[in-house]
Amino acid sequence: MAVIELNESNFQQTIDNNDIVIIDFWAPWCGPCRSFAPIYEKISEKHPDVVFAKLNTEDEQGLATQFNIRSIPTIALFREQIILMMQAGALPESALEDVIKRAQDLNMDDVRKEIAEKEAEGEKSA
Repeated sequence: MAVIELNESNFQQTIDNNDIVIIDFWAPWCGPCRSFAPIYEKISEKHPDVVFAKLNTEDEQGLATQFNIRSIPTIALFREQIILMMQAGALPESALEDVIKRAQDLNMDDVRKEIAEKEAEGEKSA
């Protein structure tokens, strides 16, 4: 699958309608972003079941602010509408492959249960 461009109009729909979405927050002037792009594209070809997206932080400043992007590139990974990871810095190919495998192997029922327990604890302490 080709890497898609995210913006305000397609962001939520992309997250809501796909099992796994990986987002590369980047900017055209960013050297490390340009160096990471071929790795990201190459990995995207190996995983047709995963949506690989890029979000230009210059063009989509509202979304970049919403996700508190302070450094680029930053990689975010969503599975079943839950953000599992956000990491600044370009990942080597092997590390990106590992992140994808770990996300695919997660039991999302366990993840949702853990989130619910943490939210319940937070309500008790509030």
